[in-house]
Amino acid sequence: MENEKQVAPKGKFPYRLGFGILFGLLGWLVPYLGVNSTLLPAKIQQIAPNEKVQIVALLATIAMIVATIANIIEGALSDRTVSRWGKRNPWIFLGMLSTLICFYFLTKVTTVPGIIINWSLFQVALNMMVAPLVAFIADKAPKKYRGSISAFYGVGMNIGTPVGTMIASHYITNVNSGIYIFMVFEIIFTIIGLLLVGDGSNKGERVPKLHGSELVEAFSFPIHGDVRDFYLAVVGKLLFISAQFIITGYQLYIFTDYMKLSSASATSNLSIMSLILLVAGVSFAVIGGPLADKFHSLKLLVALSTVAMGIGVAIPAIDPAPWTMFVYAGLSGAAMGMYNSVDQALNVTVLPNPNSAAKDLGIVNLANSLGQVFGPIMASMVIGFSGYRMIFPMAGVMCLVGAGMILMIKKVH
Repeated sequence: MENEKQVAPKGKFPYRLGFGILFGLLGWLVPYLGVNSTLLPAKIQQIAPNEKVQIVALLATIAMIVATIANIIEGALSDRTVSRWGKRNPWIFLGMLSTLICFYFLTKVTTVPGIIINWSLFQVALNMMVAPLVAFIADKAPKKYRGSISAFYGVGMNIGTPVGTMIASHYITNVNSGIYIFMVFEIIFTIIGLLLVGDGSNKGERVPKLHGSELVEAFSFPIHGDVRDFYLAVVGKLLFISAQFIITGYQLYIFTDYMKLSSASATSNLSIMSLILLVAGVSFAVIGGPLADKFHSLKLLVALSTVAMGIGVAIPAIDPAPWTMFVYAGLSGAAMGMYNSVDQALNVTVLPNPNSAAKDLGIVNLANSLGQVFGPIMASMVIGFSGYRMIFPMAGVMCLVGAGMILMIKKVH
């Protein structure tokens, strides 16, 4: 409880924690999504235009494997780190430096194997930041404010996706300049986030030595405690994110190949779509957390958001025209806003062991990484088999199944 007092003295709302998590999240999310969803596909299109869909899927597969291993190991190591800078800060700072190095070398590579190696190393670096950052919610947020603090994370998630795309869309024909812009952005926002959270020294904290089965459990998926709800939350999140990234992973190609637009027109429509996502997402993210705290309705809000996302992602199947992507942006933006604002509060509530918060939250949030990979892989298979139109109803069905998983959770109302 000591950390809670540091963040929210005398029961005051922990604004510094909330804004610290918001800035820290934007520090890695905006650059990552901008590059992953737009600049990386643009670079691949320049290098290998005839194999671009298959290469994006291959990259996603390799990234999924690397991210899975890195997330568990780095989250577990963060839980057990003792230093004068705390147990989360060293990992987040090291992750920032490592991702910047990967971004720099991405501007230099000119071959598909080079991109694959670089992006694999980037996944290792990125996950040094992801799991430790979200663990601040479990470490420091007082229980009564958990939904509202989660809303800061949700606002960041809903700013990150469209802002990353909006920035990147202006650099489709000048990929390296876009990457450099994102590098500067990452440095500024990550450092602001760490300073706001102010996670001080945890020297003197006792970390028990691990032997035998305890060692294995510290670096593996949880199998003890109340894990049923935990894994329902993981699978529900995986399906939600996968459906989102079926669209996001191929949004540039949806405009150019499915809707037959020129690169200039695609850039313009990407910007409009991203603006709609931003406005809808932030609007609903702001109200989601406080609603959850007031009505204690985490599970219902997450499930309804997943259904709304399912409707949104299915809309572009109606007509290969930009207006359907704008409707998708409005519905899915609102869904992501509500979902992201309460999702982390739900995740913290279903943790089987609070002493392994970063590792277990890393596994829950691994659904983010895996979904960003699994979605494009599924989309690639469907595009190759029947074209773009069928990826939209497929994404809708995935969301409906995900909503069912969330409603099966018993520990959360």
